[in-house]
Amino acid sequence: MLRGLPVSGSRAYPRRHADCDVPRLKITEIFHSLQGEANTVGYPTVFVRLTGCPLRCQYCDTTYSFQGGEWWTLEQILARVREFKTPYVCVTGGEPLAQKSCIELLTQLCDAGLRVSLETSGAMSLEQVDARVSKVVDVKTPGSLEAHRNRYEELARLGEQDQVKFVICSREDYEWSRAKLEELALTGRCTVLFSPSNPQVAPRDLADWILADQLPVRFQVQLHKVLWGDVAGK
Repeated sequence: MLRGLPVSGSRAYPRRHADCDVPRLKITEIFHSLQGEANTVGYPTVFVRLTGCPLRCQYCDTTYSFQGGEWWTLEQILARVREFKTPYVCVTGGEPLAQKSCIELLTQLCDAGLRVSLETSGAMSLEQVDARVSKVVDVKTPGSLEAHRNRYEELARLGEQDQVKFVICSREDYEWSRAKLEELALTGRCTVLFSPSNPQVAPRDLADWILADQLPVRFQVQLHKVLWGDVAGK
């Protein structure tokens, strides 16, 4: 995912809504950039980054989203998304599903005719996520230090439009992930993505491992780090 315009760049900066019954979400940033990962990589996309995450993966590059943020109503979020005039929108975090109103936001974005993706950990229930949403589920490897949080039963809810991502932190992580492919019967159900954890695994090494084992997975690197490096605002 790519960082870009901060929340404060919007023309109508939100404030805490007086009516607590109005659905709202705590937002770290809403920005327009190129999608850096998954099946729509390279497309201009609006990113809605929700605040907060119950996980603490050791390689996380968006720790700034753990705290802070501003309250936005769903109406305000949709209005901001429409300003960028692209059909692609990605709801991300943090862990977006940790906020209960995220489910309603996803449905409203779909109802608006947008192509919606959700970036989520493997630690949250997917039961209520709108079927029109393309789900990108990050299965946590041992190297993330959060593998015990995986809810493998939720992967049965995935279909052809969805993706599972393994972030590989070592050769041991690779071997673990390769075993999970067969154990969880993921190939054929959805797209499987293998990504190297930067800088722990060299992209070329991971590519060589995949080719040597003839794995039916899609190799990917984070496009924003190729283009700009790990720089805020891109």
